[in-house]
This record gives sequence, structure tokens and C-alpha cells, in this order.
Amino acid sequence: MPQITLNRRSLGIGPEVSELCLGTMMFGAQTEPAMAEDMIARFAEAGGRFIDTADVYADGRSEEIVGRAIAARRDDWFLATKVGNKLAGQPDSGGLSGRWIAEGLKRSLDRLGTETIDLYYLHRDDETTPLEEVIEALGLALEDGKIRHWGFSNFRAWKIAEMIRIADRLGVARPLAAQPYYHALYRLAEIDYLPACAHFGIGVVPYSPLARGVLTGKYVGGVPEGSRAARGDRRITETEFRPDLLAAAERVDAHARASGRRTADLAVRWVLENRIVSSVLIGPKSPEQLEGYLSGPGTDYTAEDETFIEGIVPVGAVVGNYADPAYPFRGRVTPLRDA
Repeated sequence: MPQITLNRRSLGIGPEVSELCLGTMMFGAQTEPAMAEDMIARFAEAGGRFIDTADVYADGRSEEIVGRAIAARRDDWFLATKVGNKLAGQPDSGGLSGRWIAEGLKRSLDRLGTETIDLYYLHRDDETTPLEEVIEALGLALEDGKIRHWGFSNFRAWKIAEMIRIADRLGVARPLAAQPYYHALYRLAEIDYLPACAHFGIGVVPYSPLARGVLTGKYVGGVPEGSRAARGDRRITETEFRPDLLAAAERVDAHARASGRRTADLAVRWVLENRIVSSVLIGPKSPEQLEGYLSGPGTDYTAEDETFIEGIVPVGAVVGNYADPAYPFRGRVTPLRDA
């Protein structure tokens, strides 16, 4: 096993964290608990101390696994979890009401077996709950010591400024971190989301750096058995799995291979090359995938690579012009769209 030591970066104006953040969405679902705990130990061995989970992952089992795995050295870890998605079989769950933030936080603390969460993300926007109510609830959690910082994921850029305005008015600490969807073939966040985070000193922890596996080269020449696309995974079939994006990914794969590099390494390194980024959220389901992620930060990256990617997708652009239907755009309001 290669010797790897992850570097550290400041999470916005906050503490330093490892340049990779271990995402645990697969833990308790496709990744069995024993294997997941081994992967957490391996990540720590490489210098990783930033770990991310959510109440909705594997119906809470991911939080339970993470809590057990880091319990012995809890203070060494920067622990993040999330609230906002509806939980399976629980119709009264989800959203960002003050009631659910308080209840969801209590449940997460219980599953994680900890007294405080370092970073509590709002997993998705809730257009039915006023932001004042959301931020007041977070302020109470901060005052009670149940969370140390808060952040957000899957919000639109204009909401960042609005959250800052409301937090300042209410006397609540500003958000520490953001978790946007961002990879070499989907650069929409560069238009205003990332500049807003840089302006306000918010750390950025992008998810899906490998475009849900498309930027690994695995789909060059076909769909491998057991892959997300082969399983008909809705998240990839609705987003990255489209001919123009697959063709662009093949070009990235050929470019990486021509210089003896792995496509996944180049994709992770590309995200880290953006100085606005604090850490890259990875989501391995096996020890082999984890090792693949760990090698990414150390791969070579040159001006030629930057120019090559820019030639495929310019700053702020998206290959295929797709939008994730799970987080729809709201900029055109007309009844004709629903007719």
C-alpha cells in the first residue's frame, strides 16, 4: 500500500481540514460496516481527518458506522453531517423547519454517539420555510453547543448572500462551508457560487468530482457490470450519463492516459487546483476506490492540463447543458411550462 499523506487547507476562515473529505453515503448500504470501518481507518492513516455523512444515508446507518469508527479518537476528527431530506417511511421528517432541525439534530447526535457536530449542513433548500426560522434554529444549536459550525449544500448562489444578511441581523454566526456540485465537465458553480463563497470567506467542499464515475474512464467502450449506470441509478441517468458528456469524458481519459495518469487522479486534481476549494468530497464504496481517490491530490497537473480542460468546457459552462432535476432552476416562472 503506497505511503500517502494528505495536505491540509483552511476551511474558509475556519479550521484546517484535510484536502480530501471522506464521504460515507455508501456506508451501511453498498459498503458493509466492517469494510467501512476499515476504510475510515485507512483514510485516517493517510492523514484524513475530515469525514462527512448525513441523516438520510442508508436510513441512518451511515451515521452509526461513522460514530463508532471515530469514537476512540473523536477529537481528532472534523465531523460533518446534514439535515433536510425526507427520511424513508417518516412522513413528518425533512425540510428545514425549526422543529425538524431540532429533532433531526437530536437524532443525528444519538446515532453518531457524540455531544457535538463540527459542521452541520443544510442538505437542500426548503422553499416552504423562511430563512429566518432556519437560521434561528441553527443559532439555538450553536448556543447549546450541539454544533460548532453550519453550512449548506445544493442552495443557489443568491441565497448565500441572503443567508449572510439574515445571520448578521439575527446575531448568528455565518455559515462556514458550502458543498456544491462541481467537476471538470460541470463548471456552473464558477459563475457566481464560488466567487460568492470566496468573497464571504466560506469554505468550499465540492461533491461528485468524478461525475458519479464518468470521469474514471470506466464507461469508455461500454457500461461495466455493477456500475451505477448498469444498475439504472437514477442520479446518474438523470444527469451525467448522456452521449455528449460521455464523449467529453473519453477525451479527458485519452489525455490522462497519454501522460501515464489515471483519469480519476486528473479529475480530483483539477478540482483541487481551484484555490477557492478547501477540500474535495469523495465517495468510495470499496477499499480499492478509496485508494484511487487518495492518489488524486499527488498527481501532476500542468498548464497544459488546464488549457485542455478549458478547450472542452470553458469557465462556467456545462457539457450537455443539463441541470440536475433533483435541484431545479427557478428562473423562469410561467404556467405554460406546466401546461
